[in-house]
Amino acid sequence: RCAGRVEVFYNNQWGTVCDDGWDLLGARVVCRQLDCGAALSAPGDAQFGRGADVIWLDEINCTGFESALSECKARMWGENNCHHGEDAGVVCSGNPCSFYSSLCVQWSRIAPVRLVDGPGRCAGRVEVLRDKQWGTVCDDGWDFLDAAVVCRQLDCG
Repeated sequence: RCAGRVEVFYNNQWGTVCDDGWDLLGARVVCRQLDCGAALSAPGDAQFGRGADVIWLDEINCTGFESALSECKARMWGENNCHHGEDAGVVCSGNPCSFYSSLCVQWSRIAPVRLVDGPGRCAGRVEVLRDKQWGTVCDDGWDFLDAAVVCRQLDCG
């Protein structure tokens, strides 16, 4: 789950990232966002296979300190001069979150998450988006590491 083709969820659709400008700094952001440890490499040329849908990001330029790939500079969403033979990939060192975590899903398909019915955007009941529908997360096996994944994904510290 900590190595593969980089895909992002935008406008209710998964899409790939072009390898134009893709480097270890971008990989570092992805590894941090997915709680997968250090970035080891940032392969391009569709090393992990070609995507099939839209190419969302091109000419991405990260400093390495962003908390999410969406914070990196890039062309406008969906604007690109790429093809899927240029899909970006990442190899991270490992997975610091608990292996059986309810939120530790296949890394390229991490679910959009939100918190509802709380006092603010960083507290509340956890819900995830799947098949265009929001649903709650069961607390069986839920622990502090799972909460840390949610907080990181929402940029809530």
